[in-house]
Parts: sequence; C-alpha cells; structure tokens
Amino acid sequence: MQLVVGLGNPGPRYAGTRHNAGFLVVDRLARRRGLHFAKGRQALIARAAGDLVLAKPTTFMNLSGAAVQALMTRYAVRPEQVLLVHDDLDLPLGRLRVRIGGGAGGQRGVQDTIDRIGPGFARLKVGISRPPDDWPAERWVLSRFTEAEAPLVERVVEAATDALERWLTQGLEAAQQWANGLDLAAPEPATAPEPATAPEPAQVPEPTPAPEPELPSDDPPEADGSSGDATVRDEPRG
Repeated sequence: MQLVVGLGNPGPRYAGTRHNAGFLVVDRLARRRGLHFAKGRQALIARAAGDLVLAKPTTFMNLSGAAVQALMTRYAVRPEQVLLVHDDLDLPLGRLRVRIGGGAGGQRGVQDTIDRIGPGFARLKVGISRPPDDWPAERWVLSRFTEAEAPLVERVVEAATDALERWLTQGLEAAQQWANGLDLAAPEPATAPEPATAPEPAQVPEPTPAPEPELPSDDPPEADGSSGDATVRDEPRG
C-alpha cells in the first residue's frame, strides 16, 4: 500500500494559494488516473484499484499529522510507504525536492506529521519562493499565485506529478534523480538556426553536337540524258 498526502487548507477561501501546492499536485495525479475524492472523517480520499490511496486532509494545515496518522491506521500503512506533498519557502518557484526524513523546515503541517508518526516518511517539496521583504511569511503562503506566475505553476504541477509517478512505480531514488535537478523557471535554451544550405548548381544542358558536313563523293556523276552537256550529231544528208 502507498499513501500520498497533499497538504493544504480546505475550502474555496484557500483554493489556489501557495500553501495549497500539495493539493494542486495530488489533484493532478487523481485526474491522470481517473480518480475522484470522497469525504472521509479527516480527509478527502481517493483510492485506486490497486494499492494506492490519495488524500487531502480537511483538518487545516497545522493539524495535518492527525489526518495522516488516522489514514495510516485505517490502511495499515508504514511511514516508509507515505509521501507528503507540500509547499516549501526555501525553494524558489520552479524547483522541486524529493527526500526522506529530516526536519520540517518551518512547515507546520510537516512538523505536526513528524510529531505524530516520526520523520521516516518521504516528502515532495514544491518551491513557492521567499516573500518580498515587506511580506510576512504567514501572509505570503496564504496568497494566490499571480497571473504572471500561472504558466510556471502549471509546469511545476505537471513535473511534480511526474515525480510522484516515478516514486510510485520506480521508488524514491528514481524520483530524486529525476526531480531534484530540475529548474523549471530557467529560460529554455535558444535553438540554434540551421546552417544555410548552398544552392545546388544550375544544371547546364549538354551542347548538341553540330551535324557533320557532307564530303564530296569520289565517284564521277552519272550522265543524265536530259542534260544540256550531251553532244548533238548531224545526221548525214542524201
């Protein structure tokens, strides 16, 4: 059994905020697999036909660990079979990081999960960047992505979902190797123009040989009775 939990806050008030990056990614995975979420006691749950459960806690971010713990009990899942998808202030928007263990890095939903089940679960961190100097972090994480950021956010959600697919099918190391070096905000390298092709030389038609001149024949010309060159003899008179 594998349990993928996207962290966020429930309700339309928080939809599309930076703190709900985990919800965005898990929603995309559910859509790819044709799954639909149903309401559970502490989470929205979508279960695949095999050994996969997707969940979005409804406990609000700071109590995410309570929902994770309840799901692990319900489905008899061990910590190493759990992956949390969550936002990360210390990663710029466009970067992902897959890891297992470690601290919470100030993410309260992750901290609550560590407090309840220990640190031995996998995480997929989705960078949301640090706030501007005049923004407190609490306000920043509850702000929505801007219209200018929308194309990059779409690439991030798609790539994070690809990383989840690799974790599910190939394991942690494969997901790390694929995701941890990505920089989706980097400009795409310019495509070098193709070298100009020299025009093919024009086809010059072969010269037509001139007709050979007719040479005079060595044979004498045959006499023609009608020719004016014939000699006329006088007949004898009687």
